[in-house]
Amino acid sequence: MLNIVKITDYMSEELILLNLKAKNKDEALKELSALIGKSEKIEKKDVIYKALLERENLGSTGIGKGVAIPHAKTDAAESLTIAFGISKEGVDFKSLDQEKVKIFFVFASPFKDSQIYLKVLARISRLIRDENFREKLLNCENAKEVLECIDKEEAL
Repeated sequence: MLNIVKITDYMSEELILLNLKAKNKDEALKELSALIGKSEKIEKKDVIYKALLERENLGSTGIGKGVAIPHAKTDAAESLTIAFGISKEGVDFKSLDQEKVKIFFVFASPFKDSQIYLKVLARISRLIRDENFREKLLNCENAKEVLECIDKEEAL
């Protein structure tokens, strides 16, 4: 039996926000780091924002098509943790394609979890290429629907 890494194994309903208020990149990073900081797997909440900011300074994690995957490797995370946010208005995230970002997958991962982190990042990157999947995510009405949507897509 293969040990398949599933995105939803690292997510939970309390780490999903479907109405981000942020109007710019910095506000988005602050709001998303506060969101992921709700997890009991995140020890030092203040470190996450700083780590996400440092990663963004290397280059935008706005990967295009209205999606960003801000991520940070930090020992403030006990294990890989993923938060998810939707911005109805969209945020200028200095994306590669200049489009505003509406869908955010935010990662915090300890340095020791590199393999899992890379596998999950690759899975998300593959799934979000599908316009129908992105549309389904944007139309979710609650956190439970988001998890079900991702779960269903991963099963295909």
